Amino acid sequence: MSNQIDPNIIDRVSELKKALHYHNHRYYILDDPEISDAEYDRMMKELMNIESDWPDLSSPDSPTRRVGSPPVSGLETITRSVPMLSLDNGFDDGDILEFDRRIKKNLDIKEVFYTVEPKLDGLAVDIAYEKGKMTTASTRGDGITGELITENVRTIGSVPLVLLEKEDVKIPDILEVRGEVFIGMEGFSRLNEKRLEKNLPPFANPRNAAAGSLRQLDSRVTAKRPLEVYLYGTGRISDTGPDVKLKSQKETLLWLESIGFRINPLNRYCIGIVDVLEYYRELNEKRPRLPYDIDGMVIKVDDVSFQERLGMKSRSPKWAIAYKFAAVQETTRLVDIEIQVGRTGALTPVAHLEPVNVGGVMVSRATLHNEDEILRKDIRIGDVVLVQRAGDVIPEVVKVIESKRDGKEKIFDMPDRCPICNSEVYRVSGEAVTRCVNAACPAQIKESIRHFASKGAFDIDGMGAKIVDQMVDKELLNSYADIFQLKQADLEGLDRMGPKSAANLIAAIEKSKTLSLASFIYALGIRHVGENVASLLTGHFTNMDMLFSANREELEAVEGIGPEIAVSILNFFRKEENQKAVRDIEKSGVSVLAPDRSEPKTNKLEAKTFVLTGTLSSMTRSEAKKLIEQAGGKVTGSLSKKTSYLIAGKNPGSKLGKAEKLGVEIIDEQAFDSLVNIK
Repeated sequence: MSNQIDPNIIDRVSELKKALHYHNHRYYILDDPEISDAEYDRMMKELMNIESDWPDLSSPDSPTRRVGSPPVSGLETITRSVPMLSLDNGFDDGDILEFDRRIKKNLDIKEVFYTVEPKLDGLAVDIAYEKGKMTTASTRGDGITGELITENVRTIGSVPLVLLEKEDVKIPDILEVRGEVFIGMEGFSRLNEKRLEKNLPPFANPRNAAAGSLRQLDSRVTAKRPLEVYLYGTGRISDTGPDVKLKSQKETLLWLESIGFRINPLNRYCIGIVDVLEYYRELNEKRPRLPYDIDGMVIKVDDVSFQERLGMKSRSPKWAIAYKFAAVQETTRLVDIEIQVGRTGALTPVAHLEPVNVGGVMVSRATLHNEDEILRKDIRIGDVVLVQRAGDVIPEVVKVIESKRDGKEKIFDMPDRCPICNSEVYRVSGEAVTRCVNAACPAQIKESIRHFASKGAFDIDGMGAKIVDQMVDKELLNSYADIFQLKQADLEGLDRMGPKSAANLIAAIEKSKTLSLASFIYALGIRHVGENVASLLTGHFTNMDMLFSANREELEAVEGIGPEIAVSILNFFRKEENQKAVRDIEKSGVSVLAPDRSEPKTNKLEAKTFVLTGTLSSMTRSEAKKLIEQAGGKVTGSLSKKTSYLIAGKNPGSKLGKAEKLGVEIIDEQAFDSLVNIK
């Protein structure tokens, strides 16, 4: 169809796109516009009209995509090759000085240069570009897998759709960047004013508003939200295209800025930890006057080669830490204490408070953790208490204001029977938690079913807490296995559940029946078995029968599984009701995708364990792993004295030094080729 388009129109579209990208950068990134809003709007309208008449001229990188696209049915997921890690937290100078001491000790140096960045209270995103054009965007998720929010992120004015082209700046063919999406104070106020005008409930705080905006199924809604972004790092950078070698965090931030990204002007390069702590005080003092929320600052070892030497933990880098600001605190009255029962039977006391605004959020409930905590703090019903949002997230009672007592306060006694099912409760010696002994307790059933249907488990869309509560109360569900016996007619009698909603939920249940073995294990709600532990188990047990029959020794042989987790798994599968529930699920048509455990083509590497580090030139890590497994070997992610070989590619990380200390044999790619007999 493009052959029928007037070449002048094609040229005009190209001119408009280039001009709009340029002016967009000057407005959102440089804060230095060269044209009026009216002129910008005229160009945008002209481009939209041309693309409407000639749809073939529209492209994903067009500035018109910022106005949003039609709704999607659900958010898809994406798996990334370079994880988005979380950060360890520090809460006082002592934590930060200890972090600095560890860094110096591990690097064997006397002084460390750091880059310090404000820690914005928003939502982390990963944005990918191919040949300078934005292709995908995703949430952090669990670090490896995130939700695709591409069309929503396209609507953010400070996210470049096309990177700046300069002769002296190199842009790799594939580039992933990481940043924090947020809503500023002024934008948040305007947003809530508009919601109140439409009789909609206001958002509780800017972070919730930003998170909800990014996860909209209709990006046209997102386009109306005042979202902003600051970039703070990179993910994957391809080996193809211009060679980009970033030697420091400071250099990375400057490079990102040079190719069109918005970088926080409050970032600071610090010489030594004393400089870091001084800037922490300066930033904390500026905090109330900033146009956006921050809850601390991020401290990063600046030198990239030092970062590689220091390496990573399972979920966080060893070379970075978040120094959190003191949580905002307020006083209010504790009017009652309620006991909540969790899926493992744990009885958790929860404080009911006179509502109070804490850090921009109305708080009416707060955790009291357990009976020992209540006794330690001498918390009584009727007390005036100091409340804070721990880590600026979870409300908790810090202490009692004893001077406010008038003698009418009541001492709280932990119940000796479950408040839900009236069964006996018990407390194991050495533990702080009191538990209900009744596995059929409705509260436990509700919580276990909610967990079973949650993301990371069976992921049943539409099976929220209120629906689960109704189904348990009406005895439609007595265990999570009953979910797969539900009929549409059963659901239509529930509140707010018409024929269409009921049909949708039945369809979601049917869709959930195909899942990975790791998700199945996680869904069972075994104590101490989260998503990571479930994944570790699938590396050794390829089906539920193997896990059923595993003994303690076999479980503890799995790297990352200690005695406590092993005993918890054994206790779970010893219970007849749990065995029956798993069998009932399997009989209901659930298809569990077992991990790839194809038979080795040879036994050449039998009983040999490998760890990979760096980049291999002739194959990917996945291909190398497959070759090892086909030869009977095993690949793990962490080094130990039992590791047979460390395969070191280009730019190896900290594992190289660790292997040398442990005496593990280090081989290069050529030696590996010979080992597996590649022809």
